[in-house]
Amino acid sequence: MFIESDEELREVLAKEVVAVVGCSTTPGKDAHEIPKYLQENGYTVLPVNPGAEEVFGQAAYDSIADVGEEIDVVDVFRPSDELPGIVDATLDREEKPILWTQLGIRDDDALARAQEGGLDVIADRCMKVEHRRLV
Repeated sequence: MFIESDEELREVLAKEVVAVVGCSTTPGKDAHEIPKYLQENGYTVLPVNPGAEEVFGQAAYDSIADVGEEIDVVDVFRPSDELPGIVDATLDREEKPILWTQLGIRDDDALARAQEGGLDVIADRCMKVEHRRLV
């Protein structure tokens, strides 16, 4: 299902564990500041960045497949051409987290495949903006 209504977004924003694919160690970058905001607002942020040991004092994972705990939302900060692989890794998870792509990140074929595989999808939206607007 494609999630677009404010009511559905509020339900997603009530989730607690967010794996951030492309979480950056560089202050000032959106891929750092938005997950930091989420963490400061009560979310458990699981950074996914193969080039980092840790982000925000939390061990960083090399991929979604390496995350050993249950994930509610996979928040994507990677280029659109990497989305098919991220969708594959997310579909391989037992718990079927919600797939959220940040502003400007979209691959309609990959998103359709995610939905066909049973994932709920939010695309081309900023989690921080939606949180500020709705929570």
